[in-house]
Parts: sequence; C-alpha cells; structure tokens
Amino acid sequence: MGKVLTIEELVQELIPLKQKNKKIVTTNGCFDILHVGHVRYLQKSAEFGDILIVCLNSDNSVKQLKGPERPLNNENDRAEVLAALGCVDYVVIFDEPTPVNYLAKIKPDIHTKGGDYNEDNLPETKVIKENGGKLQFIQFVEGKSTTGLLKKISGKK
Repeated sequence: MGKVLTIEELVQELIPLKQKNKKIVTTNGCFDILHVGHVRYLQKSAEFGDILIVCLNSDNSVKQLKGPERPLNNENDRAEVLAALGCVDYVVIFDEPTPVNYLAKIKPDIHTKGGDYNEDNLPETKVIKENGGKLQFIQFVEGKSTTGLLKKISGKK
C-alpha cells in the first residue's frame, strides 16, 4: 500500500501503529505549490511524533477556500508530491472545508497548524481535544508562501 490512502484505508493502517504506542501527528492544508516554507513546516510537524499524516484539501475544497483560480496543481499531483517527502508518512484527501470529520476518525495525539491560528480560531480544536489530543502551532517561514509566489509570478507586489 502506498502513502496516499482513503480515510478507511488510513484508519486500518493506524490500528497496529497505535497498538505499538506510536505517536500520531496530523496537519492539514492545500499545499498547492510546495515551497521551502511548507517543507520546513512539515519537517517540524514530524518532530512531534512517530507518524505524520497530511490531511490534504481536495480540489473542490481548495476552490472554496482560495477562489476559482486555485488550485494550480490537482489533488492527485499535490498528494504525490507530499507523499514523496521523507517526513510524510501518509496523505489523505478530504473534500470538506476543514478535516474535522477525518480527525475524528484518525484521533491524532498531536495536530499541528500554522502560527496564524490559535486554539480559539482553529476549527479543529474541539475534535482534537475531545479525543485527548494536543495542538502545536508552528511559526511560518517569513516571506515564504504560495500567495507570495503567485504575486511574484504575476508581477504584482
């Protein structure tokens, strides 16, 4: 089995890992144009546990969040690129605006999110805490963002 799984496949994969007390870490995002800020964020996320799962926004949910011009890369391509990273153990694609329903099934020990969020404005907070998990917020790499890259490509400042 590869690294890109359905939620049903992932839940089955996690059973023996959880029995071995492996610490499960999740994060989520669009990861439309992978850049060094993403890579450092994912590497830092992986440091919090044994298994890193990336919950990836589907094409449909990226459009809802970012607008009709996004994503630039389709969900299967984005998932494959993420799965190729050594720090990522699994990728699962979700179709809602947030991965709350998937996180309820995964029940991670730790969920990471970018430093522009906090417990009060993060939709995932409730489900993580209800299942005994903890939140970790990771600071962004200054000047590294997909939006910034798109502005640079288009010549806008």
